[in-house]
Amino acid sequence: MALAGTLAWQESPPEHSLPRLDDQAAEAARLAARADDARLANACRSGSIEAYEQLYLRQSTKMKSIAMNLLGNAHDAEDVVQETFLKIHRGIKYFKGQSAFSTWTYRILVNSCYDLRRKKMRRQETPEQDLVPEDQTFDSPAPMHDHPLRMALEKCVSQLTPYLRSVFLLYEVEGFKHSEIA
Repeated sequence: MALAGTLAWQESPPEHSLPRLDDQAAEAARLAARADDARLANACRSGSIEAYEQLYLRQSTKMKSIAMNLLGNAHDAEDVVQETFLKIHRGIKYFKGQSAFSTWTYRILVNSCYDLRRKKMRRQETPEQDLVPEDQTFDSPAPMHDHPLRMALEKCVSQLTPYLRSVFLLYEVEGFKHSEIA
């Protein structure tokens, strides 16, 4: 059956549905993830180097992607991610467990990105050229090509205020839930 706007011989796009809130399997997965998150937070709080390594392995790629989207510069993104892990290490004793540990760590990352942007605004620096070697890349959630729709979307996103831009990128690009962004 063809969708409106497609021809009968064209494939219709696959349907994606979010898990229902009352879905027991989805709820069990969320609870398991939350428990694993709590175990990792407790291990980090106790000073376990292995726990910090696990945290880095789990979150560094996504953090680099978020920072790159918020800052637009790979060198700055690397610096902010490194600074974020230092802040996590220094501030783990203040984590109260009222939110998921991953939410807390991503909040530190986003705040660090804001701090760097404010610092650059005060210095009125011009964007410097990317200092990352050409062979080094960051995982991108979307393919990087010059599709007209992508270019139009990037133009519109660049016109958003920094706050709205970060909310949009965290939700639409990185897949965070509204409660995690808040």
